[in-house]
Amino acid sequence: MASFTEINAITISLILILSFTLPASTSAQQQCDSASTGGCHDKAKSLQLKLIAIFSILVASMIGVCLPLFSRMIPALMPDRDLFVVVKAFASGVILATGYMHVLPDSFNDLMSDCLPINPWKKFPFTTFVAMLSAILTLVMDSFTMSFYKKHGFDKKGGGVDGEKVNNGERRLGNVENGGAHVGRCDGFNGGANDKDSMLLRNRVVAQVLEIGIVVHSVVIGLSMGASNNPCTIRPLIAALCFHQLFEGMGLGGCILQAEYGMKIKAILVFFFSTTTPFGIVIGIGLSNVYSERSPTALIVVGLLNASSAGLLNYMALVDLLAADFMGPKLQDSMRLQAWSFIAVLLGAGGMSLMAKWA
Repeated sequence: MASFTEINAITISLILILSFTLPASTSAQQQCDSASTGGCHDKAKSLQLKLIAIFSILVASMIGVCLPLFSRMIPALMPDRDLFVVVKAFASGVILATGYMHVLPDSFNDLMSDCLPINPWKKFPFTTFVAMLSAILTLVMDSFTMSFYKKHGFDKKGGGVDGEKVNNGERRLGNVENGGAHVGRCDGFNGGANDKDSMLLRNRVVAQVLEIGIVVHSVVIGLSMGASNNPCTIRPLIAALCFHQLFEGMGLGGCILQAEYGMKIKAILVFFFSTTTPFGIVIGIGLSNVYSERSPTALIVVGLLNASSAGLLNYMALVDLLAADFMGPKLQDSMRLQAWSFIAVLLGAGGMSLMAKWA
């Protein structure tokens, strides 16, 4: 969790630093700024809409991410049931469309803007290059994290019966050897408890890495809304972002549920997801007098952050969520469940793609 918190701090720090490194305004820059505001500029009305957005997006985010966590109260939505698999496929389609239809186009718009110099920003496809590097780095982080925990284990304090114990509601991994408590290796090839431990470990890595990608994007969209004084743009964004956070939260909540974290870690993950976009809006409101979303520095920083987030989300959605489920034994053993899951993916991706018209 330390690395996750550090990445959040780095992202927010970059955006704060950006507000104090803006170059002096030139006539060309003034044209960019005036073009971005259009004919709809009302600071007082915009502030009212932003305050509404903070509350509504916070509520929508909390509902979305918490729904899967309370699904254990509904037998049909337990992780081992078919309905949970279909719902998770829908949420995975939402996350996939978020990367391809929301975050990646935003990065293209920023880094190909007329407010940036032609050389080098229009001479080289920085968006796709950074997204590719981000996907590769996500794979590296994924692989090394798995290797580290397989080698050193989750818990040095000992195990329990069948290599598992529960501490404050959180399942721990361990292994009992020669009558003593030792940390076991999560090989996944030895069957039994080790296979379950490996799957649990995988789910925990996926939940944390996915949250990082979502949070980076959430800070950026929150900042953009908070810094805008255009009520004509903010009004449709509120509804679109509420649905966006609701469905995205369902995908993340499903991953957190499968990771079987204790209440403390669950609360931290829910808190960061739910508050990051409203916090970005608050930062944007505070910087609205000095921050210009069309300034070269803002376009470059936000564009690169969006490209990084897009690469991470696309990798996670395709490799860790969709491919892992569709190539897993549960779906491979049932063509009917596969078909329903494919339909759910298309519905999730299609619905989120439709929202790209407004957000």
